[in-house]
Amino acid sequence: MKILLVYPNAKKEIIAWGDKGAIAEPIALEYIGAIGRDCGHEVKLLDLRLHNDDLDTTVEQFQPDMVGVTGYSMHVLRCLEICRIVKRIRPECLTVAGGHHATLEAVDFFEPEIDLVVIGEGTGPFRSILGCLEQGKRVEGIPAVWSRIDGEFVLGGAQAEFDINLIPQPDRTLVPDDRADYFIDWMKPIALLRTTVGCPYRCSFCALWRIMDGQYYKREVDLVVEELKQVEEKNVFIVDDEPFVNSKRMMLLAQEIEKAGIEKNFFSYCRIDSLLKDMDLMRYWAGIGLKRLLIGVETIFDYELADYNKRQERTQIVEGLQAAKSAGISLFCNFIIHPRYTHKEFEEVIRFIRENEVDYPSFTIWTPIPGTNNNYEDVIQRQANGRPNWDYFDLQHPVTETTLPKEEFMEQFENLYQVFASNYLQAESPMTVTAMNEKHVAMGDPSVRLAMKVLGMIATDKHG
Repeated sequence: MKILLVYPNAKKEIIAWGDKGAIAEPIALEYIGAIGRDCGHEVKLLDLRLHNDDLDTTVEQFQPDMVGVTGYSMHVLRCLEICRIVKRIRPECLTVAGGHHATLEAVDFFEPEIDLVVIGEGTGPFRSILGCLEQGKRVEGIPAVWSRIDGEFVLGGAQAEFDINLIPQPDRTLVPDDRADYFIDWMKPIALLRTTVGCPYRCSFCALWRIMDGQYYKREVDLVVEELKQVEEKNVFIVDDEPFVNSKRMMLLAQEIEKAGIEKNFFSYCRIDSLLKDMDLMRYWAGIGLKRLLIGVETIFDYELADYNKRQERTQIVEGLQAAKSAGISLFCNFIIHPRYTHKEFEEVIRFIRENEVDYPSFTIWTPIPGTNNNYEDVIQRQANGRPNWDYFDLQHPVTETTLPKEEFMEQFENLYQVFASNYLQAESPMTVTAMNEKHVAMGDPSVRLAMKVLGMIATDKHG
């Protein structure tokens, strides 16, 4: 069987700078590709962020029997478009959708161009799908898989019990010619590494912990080290939702990496309270190559920290920023800009970043993303069918009413990047040069969760 896995590109009609901010390897599809190859099938991975005009040609030449797509909320309509194109060229081709949005809002994929929707962790269900096809059986009754049966989508049952150590290593050989082009500003080329899945915290703006039903799964340290040994890239982004929550495990991992003689430049997400909990741990990681942390500051206002259930205060944030600097760790900090902000809040955010000398600030607009218990009643961007227009759920557009006139709000939002343009230039970000030329400074594809929790990544629907 021929399997084509497609990672979608951003719609430039919505976000002009598209995927220029950061492009990290499509690790989710590399996991799926590993399953396909392990089952003896021919697998091809097409990353449309790097090859945005190659879909039709690839389908015509490769002649896939199955096409799989994944993505975040901002990719939903593009994924459907991809599958429509596939069906036009190869009507008999089986189309499968999965990923964060499919897990939280599968209904958006209940369309004629989609045959199967996978929810939750996808490698197990995908293996089961391939098993049915190999035996010539109808694909139905598979846990965590919605199958279109007689025109209606039917769920095959609840997700099976998850064992993170049974997940295969991602097949990084699927995109050999693209690997040199994956980057997060100066970290190029960069690879992604996952050591845990899930998050023990319950931030109201984040959906990641809901995807894993609030559980926190940890890979065995020796498995992580063995995978890391095979990563050729010098730069590695640890895309865990919250890696440093378990200090003992992360110290053991650092020691084993050092013992194995692995030399990498590491980039990782970290909460402020995790950072402050064990500075010896952070200094140890800095010693083995941790160059920067992605800190979800989210907000500097205590009332919003409480609303977001962030479980920290502004004073802790300031303390954490200072502590990171003392350890020689660069900070990539994300700030959530709420649609209710006025000039006063924008000015205070700018003042805070300057006073605390934040190395690399990034900004996302508060959005009622799927899985955050926020209903969509206040969403003003709609599709013809009444559902939210997911194209605008890129965290760079307000999808609810703003207190300031919308144009004025966006001017203030874009001004944040102008104010801190020198920070991006110092970070040697390719995005900055391109965006400056286009007179628009902004972060790249938030799917790299991941770069804002990267990325391809990461990924992930999470603000920071």
